[in-house]
Amino acid sequence: MQGMSERQYAAHVGLSRGAIQKAKTAERLVLYPDGSINAAASDARRAETTDPSKTRKPPAPKLKPVPEAAVAAVGDTLREQGLAVPTVGGGTTFLQAKTANEVLKAQERRIRLQKLKGELIERARALALVFRLAREERDAWVNWPARAAALMAAELSASCRDASGQQITVEPAAMQKVLEKHVRAHLDELAEVRPDFR
Repeated sequence: MQGMSERQYAAHVGLSRGAIQKAKTAERLVLYPDGSINAAASDARRAETTDPSKTRKPPAPKLKPVPEAAVAAVGDTLREQGLAVPTVGGGTTFLQAKTANEVLKAQERRIRLQKLKGELIERARALALVFRLAREERDAWVNWPARAAALMAAELSASCRDASGQQITVEPAAMQKVLEKHVRAHLDELAEVRPDFR
């Protein structure tokens, strides 16, 4: 065989074997006497007889646009590590993005390890525990005046005397009302506190 087979020539020019067979039938290829294809001569003949407006151009590679949030995240990660950050609108280089990705993977592994060691808990669980504890604390304070009023009234009655030396009796119900008023005022102040869970 002097020249190329149909399959070899199709691979050489980047066409299908069916397209080469059509070109062969239309006598747009130069053949050797044994039926093999003369590649150099066939390339020249195809270039002469092919209309450039009908040739298919290879499609431009489709690049997916990178979301701004991803570029900002790369910048934030690099900034946290004290590394060079891309300028605004200047784009991020592949090396910067790869460095940020490696840093994030290392941080993720460290967090996973801390979770396995029991050093970290989930944020939702921590918030639920803090909320439950705060509610229990509030309920304990709300119920405290009813428990403590009678004891405090008895202690004050035992130790309080008027100017004539007569013992003063403090009513537990009155003591409870005063205590409840002050406890509720204090709980209202605490309700204004908003913890920052960043």
